Amino acid sequence: QVQLVESGGGLVQPGGSLRLSCAASGSVFTINDMAWYRQAPGKERELVATLTSNGRSNYLDSLRGRFTISRDNAKNTWYLQMNSLKPEDAAVYYCNARSPLMLYWGQGTQVTVSS
Repeated sequence: QVQLVESGGGLVQPGGSLRLSCAASGSVFTINDMAWYRQAPGKERELVATLTSNGRSNYLDSLRGRFTISRDNAKNTWYLQMNSLKPEDAAVYYCNARSPLMLYWGQGTQVTVSS
């Protein structure tokens, strides 16, 4: 089993930045790929960014250039750096990790973008 705990959400003004963290514990060695999703009120959960075990990243097209996904293997932690935030980026952000047999989710962290 793997446990994921997100942190780093909060209130930020438009144009500001936040860095979300996802700390993994348990059988972390089983994880291949990880991702960040988000879900805004009244909307479906959407894929924000992915990072494969070989370091390949991919992003929702509308976020490319503003968001960066990364991983610190020594800390078993993944990050989502979010810059130039817009009100439409406000959502609950979820960390997701995939092993060959399982899919894991964190509890989510709220991001609010407002002046």
